[in-house]
Amino acid sequence: MVRLKSYVAGRWFDGSGTPARLVNPASEEVIAEATSEGLDFGAALDHARAAGAELRKLSWAQRAALIKGVQKLFHANREELLDLAQLNGGNTRGDAKFDVDGAIGTLGAYAATGEAMAAKLGDRPWILDGELAQLTRAPRFGGQHLWLPRPGVAVHINAFNFPAWGTFEKAAVAWLAGAPIISKPATATALVTFRMTELLAQSGLLPEGAFQLVCGSTGDLLRRLGPQDSLAFTGSNATGAMLRNTPGFAERGVRVNVEADSLNAALLAPDVEIGSELWSTAVRHVATDMTQKAGQKCTAIRRVIVPEPLVEAFEEALLEQLAATTVGNPLVDGVTMGPVSTASQLRDVLAGINTLAANGRFITGNGQRVDGKDAPVGKGFFVAPTVIRMESAAAGAVHDLEVFGPNVSILPYDGSASEGAAALARGQGSLMSTAYSDDRAWLGTVLVEASPWLGRFMLTSSKVADQVSAPGMVLPSCIHGGPGRAGGGEELGGERGLSFYMQRTAVQGDRVILGKLLGIEG
Repeated sequence: MVRLKSYVAGRWFDGSGTPARLVNPASEEVIAEATSEGLDFGAALDHARAAGAELRKLSWAQRAALIKGVQKLFHANREELLDLAQLNGGNTRGDAKFDVDGAIGTLGAYAATGEAMAAKLGDRPWILDGELAQLTRAPRFGGQHLWLPRPGVAVHINAFNFPAWGTFEKAAVAWLAGAPIISKPATATALVTFRMTELLAQSGLLPEGAFQLVCGSTGDLLRRLGPQDSLAFTGSNATGAMLRNTPGFAERGVRVNVEADSLNAALLAPDVEIGSELWSTAVRHVATDMTQKAGQKCTAIRRVIVPEPLVEAFEEALLEQLAATTVGNPLVDGVTMGPVSTASQLRDVLAGINTLAANGRFITGNGQRVDGKDAPVGKGFFVAPTVIRMESAAAGAVHDLEVFGPNVSILPYDGSASEGAAALARGQGSLMSTAYSDDRAWLGTVLVEASPWLGRFMLTSSKVADQVSAPGMVLPSCIHGGPGRAGGGEELGGERGLSFYMQRTAVQGDRVILGKLLGIEG
């Protein structure tokens, strides 16, 4: 059995007390254990702050090279990481690639972002925001907004579903902004993150203290954060709310970014023809989001909003697509969907599915655990792909409850853009939604009325149906986050992501002096 240690203050720390156990979710076999009890979080923060000073001395080009080196390191060890992701996460090989390759790809994207910034900014540590403005009648008195790295520590608390991508998409942005990291993965699936940290520690690529790992509880870490520190959290809305209210956060102005629950929607317009390429794309997207990582993606489609005349045909097409899904041990050839990740996930998913079904009826699935192919009988956290048709598009639970597993709810609606599709898509705020239509008027109305409730909105028309990425794919060039119940946060988005770790300051004074100091021409 593997003992997961924390990596803090330049050494590996093995906690005391009763450890948490990590299991193979397909067999429930215990494969690892971890505890952080006894860890000195004050020392971890001191170590990170010293590393931050070294990181901020590096130029944009040097930070980009550092991130590129980490990308190459993980790519060289990709096969081992994929194996661990399958073992501990219940991932099929494809699901493991989605996570591990997502981490590698995002690191590469931020290395490229850093290179582009270096070409634009040279060795200047600041980023100009807008143009130098004249502030009074006197022409020489001006003001310029600029971003500068904050001398603080970035604490990252990550969800169980993406132990590789979730950890290192945050890390790539923070490193480029000059912020050292203390990372806390969800303990239940931390095996991949632990191994990636081992590789980093052995490589010597990073300034010592630029990345520290906590396997287990965060103890009193959060209570120690100060006004230049930040917390980025991915997980449930309830936990996010609790973290926002950490004692001292408000008084000290600790920055918090939350990416939480999301009831993402797929919206079909009345003009989508049955059997068309646009129709098939929508069906494929829904089926993929249901089964990829067993539906355990914060960006997965949960609500499918379909014009009433198209509902039965859409359900038939979706069932046909799902018929190719084989649920079972992800280590076995031919299995296309593994289990959910933990026993508590299994309980929550089944309870949630049955709550949704109380306002509708099962089209496929029955809200019960199933046995997986080539898994021990009665073991494993397996759930069948589940489709529920709601009695009414306004059914309460479907707009309130995110069931984090392989399920969708079909919501029949009248086909209208404003009172129908846009109103239903809004919910209480989501990370993303997707609209399928060639009707520009319909798309325009939905875009304007639904977008304030969405972090990302994908408009899929016939001309791009064969080109669009799957809705659940988070791309580093676009922001990731959303309003309302989705947490109100924002990360990634290329250079935009750096702002969370930087301070925007309005510098006022003599325009000539400001121009010379900041390298502003004219």
